[in-house]
Amino acid sequence: MKPVIFGLSGATLTPDERAFFADSQPAGYILFRRNIVDRAQLRALTDDLRALHGRNDLLIMIDQEGGRVARMQPPVWPTFPAGAVFDRLYDVAPSSAIAAARANARAIALTLAEVGITVDALPLLDVRQDGASDIMGDRTLGAEPMRVAALGRATLEGLADGGVVGIVKHMPGHGRALVDSHLELPVVRADADTLASDLQPFERLRDAPMGMTAHVVYTAWDAQRPASLSPTVIEDVIRTRIGFDGLLMSDDLDMKALQGNIPDLAAGVVAAGCDLALNCWGRMDDMLGIADQLPEITDAARARLDRAMGSVERGGDQPELAELLATRDSLLGLVAA
Repeated sequence: MKPVIFGLSGATLTPDERAFFADSQPAGYILFRRNIVDRAQLRALTDDLRALHGRNDLLIMIDQEGGRVARMQPPVWPTFPAGAVFDRLYDVAPSSAIAAARANARAIALTLAEVGITVDALPLLDVRQDGASDIMGDRTLGAEPMRVAALGRATLEGLADGGVVGIVKHMPGHGRALVDSHLELPVVRADADTLASDLQPFERLRDAPMGMTAHVVYTAWDAQRPASLSPTVIEDVIRTRIGFDGLLMSDDLDMKALQGNIPDLAAGVVAAGCDLALNCWGRMDDMLGIADQLPEITDAARARLDRAMGSVERGGDQPELAELLATRDSLLGLVAA
């Protein structure tokens, strides 16, 4: 097995993809809108991937946060709100906000599990900061670390209740970035004492099954390399100070924050300590290069992958989706009231 998550080019596997994936055996896959038509097509695609690998617990992930980051769209699937709505409810009724976040995440999980998706890139534990890039903005769960942790915990629990594994992101915190890492490399110059508050939600959720790194330079820890490529940040901050021992993946290697060719970047994030490299765009030349560059997955990374995928129960009795959405909306209505 190669320590990488690959994207797909379209709504079905091409013959070249099928042959390549069977040979390279990636750890998992990520889906985008280009891979999605409707429920029947999406379920057929995920079933095809599982059959190709003979793994019912195959890592098949998606970014279904709600708000402006939602790959599965209406009218086929419901609209889900961005994280900021739960932050606003927390101002009025903290326990209701936690219940609403849990119900919302469980509803998301039911829509994913129905079509065979096993992992969601949620929750964001980035602590929102005034004056930072809006790339986080309303996606975040707030500006107060313990509130972010509480709502993040509820989101992880809701996803797990619905049979889907969550990913805490973006470790060790993207909230201070002044630029969008999709477009350029953010450099955070805050000192270590200031950054301690950004770590708090991740410390509280250190037992999360999966985490994702940030393509951000933190000069207090490593002035030369973004976290995804920094052995110092990954070992000293994420693994040791935060205490995270779950499966750690990089953010997308194609983001403009990183410089260099994609296969070299994949090798770089794995060498730095990420368990898996994330390569989203399904370009065969890049994927061939990555498979050639990467070693086999380490025993430790494979153990973390297996533990993460085994951390939730799939199937069994579930509430109706409409019931969960009604519960969430009733609680969110307290803000207007």
